[in-house]
Amino acid sequence: MRMTQTIQTSTLCLLLITAVATAAAAGDKGRTSGQATPLDKKTEDRARYIIKIAGCNDCHTTGYAEAAGRIPEKDWLKGDTMGWRGPWGTTYASNLRLYFHNLSEEQWVRIARSVEFRPPMPWFVLREMKEQDLRAIYRFIRHLGPAGEPAPTYVSPDQEPRQPFILFPSSPEISQ
Repeated sequence: MRMTQTIQTSTLCLLLITAVATAAAAGDKGRTSGQATPLDKKTEDRARYIIKIAGCNDCHTTGYAEAAGRIPEKDWLKGDTMGWRGPWGTTYASNLRLYFHNLSEEQWVRIARSVEFRPPMPWFVLREMKEQDLRAIYRFIRHLGPAGEPAPTYVSPDQEPRQPFILFPSSPEISQ
């Protein structure tokens, strides 16, 4: 039986709980911090390329889009305080460097294949990625090391966020 979970990208605690539960359900003792597979030059270059073209930095790196990508790599993927508000509430791009620090590579691959994050995170793109690309991303982010602070937590639709946000209009119905 396959169970899909909806998780907020900026709710680090909830993601970690899900990762641990997923690993436990699969019988994985799980490698965590300090035990990542080494990053070779080919994997590093591949991951850097994927992170750039998949737009990971656009949301997960503060100021990346505004700077036309000219943000030092040491500052990549630390999350953002800019919210994304829509009918689902307000979400924030999580600090992937903190998130991956406490996650095994196997846990990451399972999560990427099964989770449904709130908008605007394109979780469906993760499901389409080749496993070797998911592993490359994991190894690259682990190579960057933990840095920064957790992103703000999810704000429900009936509450006003404290941080600035980008407003998504309600989606029009899709016609067949």
